[in-house]
Amino acid sequence: MALDPREFLRQKRDGKTHDPEALRAFIGACARREIPDYQASAWLMAAFLNGLDTTETDALTQAFLHSGQVFDWSRLGVAADKHSTGGVGDKISLVLAPLVAACGVPVPMVSGRGLGHTGGTLDKLESIPGFRTRLEPAVMARQLQELQVFMVGQGPDLAPADGLFYSLRDVTSTVEFEPFIVSSIVSKKIAEGARALVYDVKCGSGAFMKTRETARSLAKRLVATTQAMGAAASACITDMSWPIGRTSGNALEVVESWDVLQGAHVAGTRSLTLALAAEMVRLAGAARDAADALDKVTRALDDGRAAERFLQLVRAQGGDAALLESGAPLHPAPVVVELRAPRSGYLAACDCFGVGELVVAMGGGRLAKEDAIDPRVGLVLRVPRGAKLGAGDVFAELHLAADSPALVERAVGCFTFADTAPEKLPDDLVLERV
Repeated sequence: MALDPREFLRQKRDGKTHDPEALRAFIGACARREIPDYQASAWLMAAFLNGLDTTETDALTQAFLHSGQVFDWSRLGVAADKHSTGGVGDKISLVLAPLVAACGVPVPMVSGRGLGHTGGTLDKLESIPGFRTRLEPAVMARQLQELQVFMVGQGPDLAPADGLFYSLRDVTSTVEFEPFIVSSIVSKKIAEGARALVYDVKCGSGAFMKTRETARSLAKRLVATTQAMGAAASACITDMSWPIGRTSGNALEVVESWDVLQGAHVAGTRSLTLALAAEMVRLAGAARDAADALDKVTRALDDGRAAERFLQLVRAQGGDAALLESGAPLHPAPVVVELRAPRSGYLAACDCFGVGELVVAMGGGRLAKEDAIDPRVGLVLRVPRGAKLGAGDVFAELHLAADSPALVERAVGCFTFADTAPEKLPDDLVLERV
């Protein structure tokens, strides 16, 4: 019997639970454009207001997943990937993907662009001259076999139903709904061929999830839905009350990532990368236990294997690896301004969301989807969180496309100076594991 979309909409309007088969049929019909966008939008709002249970969330994920191509890399081993819910200064994937690949675990990484105040892995990679983030499936397969890693954007054949509904969520104010978030993330990750998934769920002022409770709820649902799709999964809830590492801004973050790959012990960036990489290696079955996994990834980072794999990845995808190897500036900004402490005290807190929005305002992010990214701009922290400073001491620098006293003042205003030192965060920024 053909699906009656009006009856289907009435069910969720009245707070009833969908039959999983009917839900999958509805999503499939929408993806084939047999149901108009106005009815799909009506369903989004009804579901947003009346909720989706676990069974419905799993069915929605399956419908998104099977709306397009689903890759299978099992002949190469258990493929692993990581997804971050978005943060400020989050360049972890740039180090993590080649690091895990250097440990023999395939990493078919499909990443996104910047979203709101958070940076995007694709934007960072594209600040490397020539780097291609779109590859044909045959090229991805060959590169994954040869290098155990590729880093690309979502193609039109990967979970296309999710692409349709994501665009509708954006214009119907239904983006921030946990079942929609989970289905969107998990469907794309399973479709790319990953069978061991680690979720980095950010929590704090620079995250979409502001509280530990909301982050924990999302983490649990991501793990449960992924496991329901037949893949291994775990999640780390990580602190996002302070930018990760020293830099925020596309080219600046690439340079920091390369420094870490070459052995620099950048607080936050190195330790969080190792924690997430170890969990990926463990979930993929490439280590005996958590301690063995951490030992494997630490050795691969320290002995240069991860750095060499990153250079191979850059070359394979058309990027200028020689520029990185030479140590030449990637995209130097024409204006660099030192930020000075307005008073003596400890560098105690950061409006992390404000820093992300500042980078966007400088040109390092998008206000509209068609906006071009300026890879040169960003913020570099010169001292760590908790540093004791005197009035007028330099604590950071702003990399600008042009002089702007207003942006400098705004940058200083993102940081709080106090008479007492802030509470220490975990070295790896992991607050809890799910």
